[in-house]
Amino acid sequence: MFDYFRALDGLADEEREIHATVRAFVDEAIVPNVQGWWDGDTLPRELITQMGELGILGPTTPAEYGGSGISSTAYGLICYELERGDSGVRSSASVQGSLVMYPIYAYGSEEQKRRYLPELASGAIVGCFGLTESDGGSDPGAMRTRARRDGDGYVLNGSKMWITNSPQADVAVVWAKDDDGVVQGFLVESDATGFSAPVTHSKASLRASITGEIVLEDVRVPASARFPVDGGLKYPLGCLTQARYGIAWGALGALETCLTASLEYTKTRETFGRPIAARQLVQQKLTTLATQHSLGLLMARRLGQLKDAGEMNFAQVSMAKRNNVRVALEGARLAREMHGGNGITTEYPVIRHMLNLETVDTYEGTHDIHTLIVGRDLTGENALG
Repeated sequence: MFDYFRALDGLADEEREIHATVRAFVDEAIVPNVQGWWDGDTLPRELITQMGELGILGPTTPAEYGGSGISSTAYGLICYELERGDSGVRSSASVQGSLVMYPIYAYGSEEQKRRYLPELASGAIVGCFGLTESDGGSDPGAMRTRARRDGDGYVLNGSKMWITNSPQADVAVVWAKDDDGVVQGFLVESDATGFSAPVTHSKASLRASITGEIVLEDVRVPASARFPVDGGLKYPLGCLTQARYGIAWGALGALETCLTASLEYTKTRETFGRPIAARQLVQQKLTTLATQHSLGLLMARRLGQLKDAGEMNFAQVSMAKRNNVRVALEGARLAREMHGGNGITTEYPVIRHMLNLETVDTYEGTHDIHTLIVGRDLTGENALG
């Protein structure tokens, strides 16, 4: 692993072992195959099972519910390594753990936890998270999906879009407004009458993951499918904080691949009788990538320590997601430049990572939204448009 400032010194033995295991898994099972998946706009279902067997899915979930109960730093390292392979692969895994398993564990009933968490952790079933709508995006409070109380259950109507895993999901965490306009969470199984999940086609990013919609047409669920909490936007937003934490680590894995690929390429590509790594401007770009990776890794490492100590706040997560994804995207663009014309071919990994990071920079809160979150935390003032 590229760790110029030795940010990972002091890891516990278990964390080092987990990191080494996942890194080897990525090198053996993902790196040799991911370009084919990306070209085919797909991700094999069996990979999710493999990740479950390795303990990658929901690893911070307690062992009594099928998880591994590992540290937040170890989970961050898992995200790092998966995204070193591909952002889409990391997205599929982190949706399962942070956006599906986390709310079930944090907000669900004991029956819901026992029913779903062990199978999600093992990869026996796949989950998805339905919050984003076509007119929602950065304003989830404007959601139109409704949950109408009907007898001893609810009837759901509405649609969600840009939903990772939805076409192959067995269960969806769906957020909808109840009769009083309060956002509630529901566990909806995909075989429910009126539930469909059309695949999203023509993506030029995150192609090594399955993306789709969730369409709910008079989907009836029992009252026991609702999370037994008061309701409100704080619950889905709490899930996003967990996911953003993993992204802050994951983007640096993509940046490592761009950096190491560029180092290898520039040392072997010659012009005018010398490797281009000897050129001043190329060294400037390589130094920029290495510096931004090092700063980002130091931030992610500290964030993990704060999270494990119960001292992390959502604004810190926003800062880390905002910074680390943007520097990874800018680094990928520099890597593409250093590869010259070869950089636009998928023979090299940089264009794939660059295109993937365009999406990572946007989802789970755009760069601008995270700027406003941090700005409000610093000043105590809501910024005016």
